[in-house]
Amino acid sequence: MKDLSQGRVLLVGAGPGDPELLTVKALRVIQTADVVVFDRLVSPEIMALIPGTTRRIDVGKSPKCHKLPQDDINALLVALASDGLMVVRLKGGDPLIFGRGSEEAAVLRKAGIDCDYIPGITSAQGASSSTGVPLTHRGLATGVRYVTGHRAADARLDLDWPSLACADTTLVCYMSAMNIAEIAFELMRHGLPSKTPVLSVASATTPRETRIVSTLGGIAADVATHRPEAPVLFIIGRVVSLYGVLPDAAVLRAQNYA
Repeated sequence: MKDLSQGRVLLVGAGPGDPELLTVKALRVIQTADVVVFDRLVSPEIMALIPGTTRRIDVGKSPKCHKLPQDDINALLVALASDGLMVVRLKGGDPLIFGRGSEEAAVLRKAGIDCDYIPGITSAQGASSSTGVPLTHRGLATGVRYVTGHRAADARLDLDWPSLACADTTLVCYMSAMNIAEIAFELMRHGLPSKTPVLSVASATTPRETRIVSTLGGIAADVATHRPEAPVLFIIGRVVSLYGVLPDAAVLRAQNYA
């Protein structure tokens, strides 16, 4: 029987992309790991911090294209740790916000593997800070909700549309570029005005960051026109009215929502 006493897995948040937004702890472990198992959304700037001698395994997923199914990723993590390795499972953003970190941790613990989380700044926070759009603001939003705009195996989006269509709440949609037309339609159908401002942010906090300022009624057409590259998230709500026109060629003011 294998000795599992030395092997362990750290589920690490890489943050939104800017390497200076990594936690000190995350930086330390990715530079001392035996192997790094990483996702597609980890930025190249973060990947450049991993020593060249460290083994890297790419298990990134993209729509309709999974290098490894989730069950195989789980098995890989167990196998690596069972060999006595210190494994960093590196995820974009935070491992516990749409990162499936808790699913992997459950499998590891069931197998008797020691594992811990190292949090990261999630993409919503990164996009909020880089664009200057707050997720809450007195008089505009009393709360914020994070939702996923994608279901496994392309299943139907069964979100709680009546509760999400709340003018007093900021809605942040992750993994939504392919389904933003449906999301916008359902939110309008359940009461949000078509003029509700929307900010799309791609590759937040990195030199590749691009933004589209639009409205709920116009965002689907604007995304189809400009085709932002993943990772993309959408901030929907009155807080987007605080976004200022910046002297930045990457900013696309798609529609006047005033």
